[in-house]
Amino acid sequence: MRLQNKVALITGGGTGIGAAVAEAFISEGARVCIAGRRLEELEKFARRFSEGRITVCAADVSNLEDVRQMVETAAAFGGRLDIVVNNAAMGVPKTVVDTDLDVWQKVLDTNLTGPFLVIKYAIPHMLRAGGGSIINVASVGAIRGIPFAAAYCATKSGLLGLSRQVAIDYGPQKIRSNVVLPGAFRSEMFDRRLEETAVAAGVRVEERLKTMAAPSPLKRIALPKEIAGLFVYLAGDESAYTTASEFVCDAGVSALDASVLAG
Repeated sequence: MRLQNKVALITGGGTGIGAAVAEAFISEGARVCIAGRRLEELEKFARRFSEGRITVCAADVSNLEDVRQMVETAAAFGGRLDIVVNNAAMGVPKTVVDTDLDVWQKVLDTNLTGPFLVIKYAIPHMLRAGGGSIINVASVGAIRGIPFAAAYCATKSGLLGLSRQVAIDYGPQKIRSNVVLPGAFRSEMFDRRLEETAVAAGVRVEERLKTMAAPSPLKRIALPKEIAGLFVYLAGDESAYTTASEFVCDAGVSALDASVLAG
């Protein structure tokens, strides 16, 4: 097992990519703490696993005291903290002009300040453990942009810089920091956006889904479990020489010329 005896904290761990990563980590021997705002969703997911393999913490990454609590819960559960996955995020489908300041701040607090706080309080535990792996979940929107997602794309781009700086500052102490940039994956957030854009375009959800997948060389939208193996690699010792790196997983969309994407 590649993650035997390692302890992981995963924010946004009850659904989507976070849940898929938690399941993969547990299957590789890790003990996992999943954190999120909805306790019911976390507990529902956790019931799928043996006692002692997973614990839950209801917390909001934009709240300082909640972050302290989730980090301490993870460390107390496993006796150490080796892996952090900053997956919790939110998006608001608005342009710069349409984005109110309070909405901008809320997205910033969740998508960028949240990971900053988690890393800030997790690193002392990782130092005591002799090192660790931080995996930040950005988005292909951080390098290409997504229409009507000003705050989301800005915060995800900021996460790239934060992750690199952590890698530089704490590499000598054997703490690695990398970023995964997913493209379109089926998740609660994706499905909500899918429905919104389908309504706006006046088409059925199935038709909109096919349109969204069309530019991809693979011609489909991925399932969360299809990216979980990348997280296992970055969390484990196989990637011991990998830090300050970015891993795009978007079915090849970012390799296409803009004219192709425009149709």
